[in-house]
Amino acid sequence: MTQSEAIKILQTGANVFLTGEPGSGKTHTVNAYVSWLRSHGIEPSITASTGIAATHIGGYTIHSWSGIGIRRFLSEQDIDAISQNRRVVNRVSNARILIIDEVSMLSAQTLSMVDAVCREIRHRSEPFGGLQVVLVGDFFQLPPVSRRDEEQNIDGLFESDESQTQFAFSSPAWKALNPFVCYLSEQHRQEDASFLEFLSAVRSGDVNESHLKLLRTRYAKHSKDGVTELYSHNLDVNRINDTELGKLTSDEKVFEMESSGAEKIVAALKRGCLSPETLALKVGARVMFTKNDIERKFVNGTLATVVGFEKGSDFPIVETRGGRSLVAKPEEWHVEDGGRVLARITQIPLRLAWAITVHKSQGMSLDAAHMDLSDTFEYGQGYVALSRVRTLAGLSLAGLNKRALEIHPEISARDESFRELSRLVKGTFLKMPPNELEEMHVNFIRACGGSKLPTGKAFRKPEKISTYDKTRELLLKKLSPEEVAKERKVSEETILSHLEKLCAEKKIVPSRDLAHLKICNSKTMAKVRVAIQEIGGEFLKPIFEHLGGEVPYETIRLARILLSDEK
Repeated sequence: MTQSEAIKILQTGANVFLTGEPGSGKTHTVNAYVSWLRSHGIEPSITASTGIAATHIGGYTIHSWSGIGIRRFLSEQDIDAISQNRRVVNRVSNARILIIDEVSMLSAQTLSMVDAVCREIRHRSEPFGGLQVVLVGDFFQLPPVSRRDEEQNIDGLFESDESQTQFAFSSPAWKALNPFVCYLSEQHRQEDASFLEFLSAVRSGDVNESHLKLLRTRYAKHSKDGVTELYSHNLDVNRINDTELGKLTSDEKVFEMESSGAEKIVAALKRGCLSPETLALKVGARVMFTKNDIERKFVNGTLATVVGFEKGSDFPIVETRGGRSLVAKPEEWHVEDGGRVLARITQIPLRLAWAITVHKSQGMSLDAAHMDLSDTFEYGQGYVALSRVRTLAGLSLAGLNKRALEIHPEISARDESFRELSRLVKGTFLKMPPNELEEMHVNFIRACGGSKLPTGKAFRKPEKISTYDKTRELLLKKLSPEEVAKERKVSEETILSHLEKLCAEKKIVPSRDLAHLKICNSKTMAKVRVAIQEIGGEFLKPIFEHLGGEVPYETIRLARILLSDEK
């Protein structure tokens, strides 16, 4: 199923389980749906299963949102107490759409508890009290780290310690909800067909000798300079980062995290934040951004190197792998309740990135990574690590154990069921007349009390112009990809993807329609042309290495597009 098909289904108000392989665009799809809701004056309740995931989205954990906190089960007295909590009652009563991100990290018991609270507070017997529920996640991803100490589960910002084999889909609440499955099939992270086939084989449990032979071509005892290392344990990560920072002879700058608000919530926020409380940096330090920037200058996982410190503020100046220079200014993580900030922490959104744990890497997309999977101890841990990189050429592997390529057998069996259900859902909705589907969208907006309700032609008009055609219109106005990205409020990488599709469909002729771009007649363009002639242009990584890392990936990609119509 494509992202646009999933969005159309979400817009009907149906309960949905949105899933797909890493890089399939689950987050993008949810963000597009949330934007659509907000454009109609509807504010969804956005939650996540863990504190780390919640800090990424600036929302609640589902534990905090529902008021269940650290409870492992609910008694009648517990439900009565929660239903007397004014803030929880207001949240749940006023909600129309509930989004739960990283649902794979939620236990069946917790999902049932949330269902019970919603039914009680909303005084309705339907699943989750009649809310539209959107469950988002991939059960092949890692389960949460168990936290047995209840002190670590303050205010429900982290999932309680429950059976990790009790997956959410086995909950009676899931079965009662009976969500439509939207299994995204597009791939936006990996651009290497053979590597993508290998990852799919891991998911399906069909890894054979040819796949292992492919992996052996990437064995390397040590990482190349500039490549992030992934490890299973924090001890390895901390040791490597401390050692590498100590090798740098430049002066050290230390940034301390600032905080305010309720002490217990602050403590939980600190545990959920990927930036450390004390961040020590030097010129030459390899770092990684830990937050998404509103202006899309960087995202969680963007790799960079510290090249200096801003005069006056001492904020670190970093250069990304794409060659962009940025000043990393303090960012805020907070917890809100009814628009009021209960607690906040502030820190430079960076962490040392010579090495990171596999858990911390989940959700990231890396150009290159060196990993040692010889100490893998969880189902799915190796799969998460391997799927972080875009291409096989970007992978460097120091070790591998049997568990690294194993997927939980229950998940493997369930996955085929999800795929089949998604195929059935897609077939059902594709058979519907467009005007009938549009009417369902209008009725859902109306049922939610939405404003700016489009009708007739005004409603259908946005559907006539595809996102690719919008990009094409701006490019034909002589805007650069960077300017188009800013205008459309998307990443430059997204615009380059649009460009590739437009060129492939002959909707844009590079030599004619993109002649205004500065790179067209530059020396850089000539270098990329020669590199493509010598080693081929199918993959970006070999070209990048052939040019000695001097030309950013974005520039190579754009040059490849511009050269696509040359004979």
